[in-house]
Amino acid sequence: MLGSPCLLWLLAVTFSLVPRGQPLTPQGFEEEEEDETPWPPLSPVPCDYDHCRHLQVPCKELQGAGPRACLCPGLSSPAQPPDPPRLGEVYMVVEEGRAVVHWCAPSSPVHQYWLLLWEGSRAPQKGPPLNTTVRRAELKGLKAGGAYVVCVVAANEAGESSVPGADGESLEGANFPDFGPCRRLAVPPRPLTLVHVAVGVGTGLALLSCSALVWHFCLRERWGCPRRRR
Repeated sequence: MLGSPCLLWLLAVTFSLVPRGQPLTPQGFEEEEEDETPWPPLSPVPCDYDHCRHLQVPCKELQGAGPRACLCPGLSSPAQPPDPPRLGEVYMVVEEGRAVVHWCAPSSPVHQYWLLLWEGSRAPQKGPPLNTTVRRAELKGLKAGGAYVVCVVAANEAGESSVPGADGESLEGANFPDFGPCRRLAVPPRPLTLVHVAVGVGTGLALLSCSALVWHFCLRERWGCPRRRR
């Protein structure tokens, strides 16, 4: 069979031209895994925390609430009393005898706040304790035309923030910084009081004018009017 050697030779040439697949090795899997580089972690951002925001959620709770890590502002040591809060705007409602006080939290751990109110040389009145989320409180019972001093105090386990007059010092003539924990309040007179004063002054002037006219006519009838000479 002359065709058999030729057929074998053709088969050998055909198989030699077919490319051989390379066997898969664990090294190949490692190279593919190294090519898949992981995404870099998201950099943390500052937490949505405002020292002056009323009913502000504590920053530690904000860190665990969002999907992305955030950074809280730095605080002083909890083993030290807190720094004084910064007293902000004071909105007065003269007709109702009250005022709304706003403040900003210090950069310290705080467990509670309260307000101190001085009227003249009297001892200060201490308000009720307020939790750490509060940044606004109301003063009631203010007298029209009265002069007061209000201070906000922050406290933690180590103590409370310092305020002038807490040790019995006199606050008369004391100067309070613009961004400190205390401020003077001068309650203006009520609008109705001003109206009453104006009416009283007008009535007094009218009576005085009437009295002057009566006195003038009485003198005229008694002494008579001087006649002109012709």
